[in-house]
Amino acid sequence: MATQTTTERPPEVKSVTEYPELGRTGRPYVPARSLNTDYPLIDSDPHFTRVLRYARASDYYAGTAFSALMPSVMLYWERISPSEVGRAGFSSIMRLSTGLGLISGFYLFYSRSINRFYGFSENRREIDLDMREMTDRVKKGEPLYGVSTLTEYMQGAASRQSRYAGTFMHVMPWFNFVNHSQHGVDTAKYYRNAEKELEAERSGVSA
Repeated sequence: MATQTTTERPPEVKSVTEYPELGRTGRPYVPARSLNTDYPLIDSDPHFTRVLRYARASDYYAGTAFSALMPSVMLYWERISPSEVGRAGFSSIMRLSTGLGLISGFYLFYSRSINRFYGFSENRREIDLDMREMTDRVKKGEPLYGVSTLTEYMQGAASRQSRYAGTFMHVMPWFNFVNHSQHGVDTAKYYRNAEKELEAERSGVSA
């Protein structure tokens, strides 16, 4: 009689912390708030590097164009209405405007990418990338959201500080640099898809 095999779930985040937690840390899990969005939620608190990896070419174009806008405007103004501050003075103005332009361009680039994780804009490509990445991790037996040196309690604290932080980036830039398991989505879909692919692979080999 054939037995059905199932994929054993690894922890969603592997903690490599070697010291015990101090004090009372058994606070209940605080789920991420569900927002009404036009597109499916991928991740309510994506890691900084993941937002960069999932960015589209259009995000790079928009960020680059926006970065060049401020120094270009300063050059234009200097041409039609000279400031008469001298070469050294205008060089300082250009350095400042270029720096502010680069920061503003990066914020625009990052916001466009992270909004797709939140489901605020069309994200079909990102949904497919997310499913592919997480399914491959399940099939390899790797934790879905990487390895962390923080305890489970501190991972939760970090998550609560940066959920949907991208919506407030124009006021206070705040990024998630912590690997944790609290992302506001049901991760069972990744395991189901991995099971489906593994079963298809086994059927193909046996055939």
